[in-house]
Amino acid sequence: MQLYNTLTQRVEQLDFPDGIVRMYVCGITPYDTSHLGHARVAVVYDTLRRYLEHVGYEVRYVQNVTDIDDPLFERANRNGVDWKELGDRETERYLQALARVNVPRPPFFVRATEVIGVMQPIIQRLIDQGHAYVADGAVYYSVKSFPAFGAIFHSDYDKMLATANERGNFPDDPRKKDPLDFVLWQPSAPGEPHWPSPWGPGRPGWHIECSTIATHYLGPQVDIHGGGADLIFPHHAAEIAQAEPANDHTPFVRCWMHVGMVYLDGEKMSKSLGNMLFVEDALKTHSADALRLSILSHPYRDEFTPSTEELDEAEQVVMRMREVLGIQPAGTSTSFDGAESRAHFLAALKEDFDTRGAISAVGDLAGAIMAASAAGKDVRPAQAMLRELTSVLGLTLSA
Repeated sequence: MQLYNTLTQRVEQLDFPDGIVRMYVCGITPYDTSHLGHARVAVVYDTLRRYLEHVGYEVRYVQNVTDIDDPLFERANRNGVDWKELGDRETERYLQALARVNVPRPPFFVRATEVIGVMQPIIQRLIDQGHAYVADGAVYYSVKSFPAFGAIFHSDYDKMLATANERGNFPDDPRKKDPLDFVLWQPSAPGEPHWPSPWGPGRPGWHIECSTIATHYLGPQVDIHGGGADLIFPHHAAEIAQAEPANDHTPFVRCWMHVGMVYLDGEKMSKSLGNMLFVEDALKTHSADALRLSILSHPYRDEFTPSTEELDEAEQVVMRMREVLGIQPAGTSTSFDGAESRAHFLAALKEDFDTRGAISAVGDLAGAIMAASAAGKDVRPAQAMLRELTSVLGLTLSA
């Protein structure tokens, strides 16, 4: 298929010669996790998985849970609950919310705390290679040791540093050789969980978690690496800088695929700002099919601002498809199969995952079924085709 690669900034041909698609998607930090921003990412990659499996590929889909990180500890302390209790509760809430919009749990759904023993040898390898250094019980990655650091961000050092600072970097840490260096291992603060390590008791940094999980479960090269566009820098830049030298394999990722941010009231929807629309709230007034259809009606790379009007329109489309599937067959030997619409549907998804075009194709098919039925044709083959194609989009079309 053709997919836009954030690293090269162009749409590229992506082949899978062994019939296997190795796909990794950055998951959640579980402290408040069922808003529409998370749902959009999950729906997009779930639909991509459905499409790839529909055309015959085996998809090895891995997603992480960052169940050990500063935001989780901060929220647990604020709420007066145990960090693990909060993480487990919010992870389950996330999975339940996604199940309501027909997104199943990924086959490999890996908590960072499950692979700490795998991270430590990778960190040591980076130290031995000269890419990382130890300082007072912490280990930092030296960004100057990797000349291509930040290439995926397509910006200069000053912009990288400013962006990293906005997203949790501590530029004034006296243990750092460069303000942009990032932590691989750090001593735990009082009350935080800790694990033994060659550098002292502590816990991993955020970035090493994902590159470790991706390569541990999928091997040294990932076909498609996904996540929200806000993860491009510093997270995905850091993943590249860690994974490529540690595994002696370039490139770490064949195609970097990023989903645009969800906005509400003119601001990016985020837990820190508190401007969130939760899945369960949207489902009080609209069906899960309408919510999925609304999300997929926007190009995955574009920003997305949800609206009641758009959800209402999506609901009307869903109701029309249900109506079409309920048409009773005519008693005639002339049949209509809708094969042309299937070709248009698959061509749209093949070309940079154009879900809007795919939705247009199933809409045209629904209209053609109604016209064929009015002309007295047997539309059962086309109804089966409509059911098949809408299931690729993750729609159930149940009442």
